[in-house]
Amino acid sequence: MDDLVVSLDIGSTTIRVVIAEYDSSGKLQIVGWGSAPSKGVRVGVITNMEDAISAVSEAVNAAEQMAGRTVTHIYTGIAGGSIECYNSRGVVAVENSGREITQKDVDRVLEAARAIVIPLDRQILHVIPQEYTIDGQRGITDPINMIGVRLEAEVHIITCSLTSTDNIVKCVNRGNYFVNEIVLESLAVSESVLTKDEKELGVLLIDIGGGTTDVLLHYGGAPYYTNVVPMGGDIFTSDISKVLNTPLISAENIKVIEGCCVASYIDPETEIVIPGIAGRKHKHITKRYLAEIIEARACEMFNLIANELKQKGYSNKFPGGVVLTGGSSLMLGIADLATEILHVQTRIGRPQGVAGLTEELRHPGFSTAVGLVSYTGIKNGHLNNRGKKGKEKEKKSGESLLKRVFKHFI
Repeated sequence: MDDLVVSLDIGSTTIRVVIAEYDSSGKLQIVGWGSAPSKGVRVGVITNMEDAISAVSEAVNAAEQMAGRTVTHIYTGIAGGSIECYNSRGVVAVENSGREITQKDVDRVLEAARAIVIPLDRQILHVIPQEYTIDGQRGITDPINMIGVRLEAEVHIITCSLTSTDNIVKCVNRGNYFVNEIVLESLAVSESVLTKDEKELGVLLIDIGGGTTDVLLHYGGAPYYTNVVPMGGDIFTSDISKVLNTPLISAENIKVIEGCCVASYIDPETEIVIPGIAGRKHKHITKRYLAEIIEARACEMFNLIANELKQKGYSNKFPGGVVLTGGSSLMLGIADLATEILHVQTRIGRPQGVAGLTEELRHPGFSTAVGLVSYTGIKNGHLNNRGKKGKEKEKKSGESLLKRVFKHFI
């Protein structure tokens, strides 16, 4: 077992790295973190390799200095438009003459469920069991040691573009690091901001990143729906820049300091100053007008999510509410707007559940980086009691992906 768990969030706005280590009792504790402005990344996809390598190295170096450790292996997330998901079913006959279901039967039924046809330029990233059925009895979460003849599995399959994973691996390898595993970012975020009760009841996670917004629906304790909306916090900044004729850096500052997603919350008489450019005079606008610009785009984003959920038949599958996270989730009024459009209670999700969380790391912007640490700890049995069999199964499925991804770069 490696002493360190290092997570890397290659975001469109910021690159973030978190370093955790196992303590004497085998628990993970965060010992360092670092960040750097994102370069060479757009809407979750690497667009300039050299710039991306430089940004990743800068963030890792900052984390190394804080932790006093040297990084070699990294767990990294993936998101963006390359992600597609499917729900599938597998069926097998129980092999044991005594009809007792073993790990081998579970592996076989999961392998049968993943036997779907996908394009040659895509690969399966995760196969996540939703529930098992034994001889018609549904709702079983762990069939091992139970008695039956026919075993079925409902699974959620997440696929990604080979090009996207290859570019991530190349970027990390060129920085002289090695990728342990590539994980869907929203899946990792779920481990740091959602509670077990929310997942069981049904909860919708909306992670608003810089370039994209990741959506993941948990129901009955398992993922059922994954989507990526091609807009994030940067689009609010872009709207402000275009409407108010101000540079992007000025628009970003205005959004962070004065931004609000519900215009009715703002006093219509309150004014803010928009800096002039190229020697032009400053101008004054009402703060409510700024809120109207942001609210229009936020409404569009939440309506896109709501319409897609309705088309898929999932509109009533998250009575546990909505959890917003990501840097833009801190904008005033955004949770109330989500509640109004999605018709369920909404809260802001902050990273939790790992030792060593500082105030900086509890910021929603660190949900992915901290979530990758949590995901790794849970998978390896160090943040809960999943047990050895679960660990071996996850490791086996990860190895098949990594062999395929790494063969071009090792």
